[in-house]
Amino acid sequence: MSTAKKDIKRITTHVLQGFKNENQPIAMITAYDYSMAKIYDEAGIDVILVGDSASNVMAGHETTLPITLDQMIYHAQSVVRAVKRALVVVDLPFGTYQGDSKKALQSAIRIMKESGAHAVKLEGGEKIIDSIERILKAGVPVMGHLGLTPQSIYKFGTYTVRAKEEEEAKQLMKDALLLEKVGCFGLVIEKIPATLGKDVSEKLIIPTIGIGAGKHMDGQVLVSHDLLGITKEFNPRFLRRYLNLYSEIKGAVQNYISDVKGRDFPSEDEQY
Repeated sequence: MSTAKKDIKRITTHVLQGFKNENQPIAMITAYDYSMAKIYDEAGIDVILVGDSASNVMAGHETTLPITLDQMIYHAQSVVRAVKRALVVVDLPFGTYQGDSKKALQSAIRIMKESGAHAVKLEGGEKIIDSIERILKAGVPVMGHLGLTPQSIYKFGTYTVRAKEEEEAKQLMKDALLLEKVGCFGLVIEKIPATLGKDVSEKLIIPTIGIGAGKHMDGQVLVSHDLLGITKEFNPRFLRRYLNLYSEIKGAVQNYISDVKGRDFPSEDEQY
């Protein structure tokens, strides 16, 4: 019996590997609070990423850099309380793992112990391999993240497509193979040419999750606020909006305001 046909009560890293082996695409979405995570989980999402994108969509920062470890743990706690099926992965925020593998391990352990999440995600390859290895040796599952790495935005200076040039593409492939070798259970690969995404996915044994990396990845991830149309300024080519909640919510609140101002709410039936 294939993995896809089983009644899966809980998605694990083992289940995700089964999806890859049987060519079953993996659906991943971001979440930051209890109410939305509960909806996503009941909808049947495979992986929920408590992303440092909370810095943007929840706190209004321009980049992901300002969010703290304590704030990430708070969001992760909220999500984990809602989830019964999905694998919950939490981003290690900027400054909690780069250049200090002991600090990286301490950060990962705090997330796992205080939130109850199932895995952590780190941005980067060879340059942060010491941190990844130390976390893995402690028994914490790690998901990698290559390509456009938003925590390095000031280094890149732009959110443009990465690895278009041969040298950078070779380094990305090298990093991907290295992350697999040391024991990462999967990789998020962001905003690279689709042909490179296909090559990486075919060479890796572990699952690849794309965001702007083409259709040949083993799965896809989108930021929930973008997918649902809560944000409206962000319009990259890879984004498909499935709703326009910005307009829907704004309209509903305007109707509420109108009803209150016109003394139409509450009605006789809506009072005691």
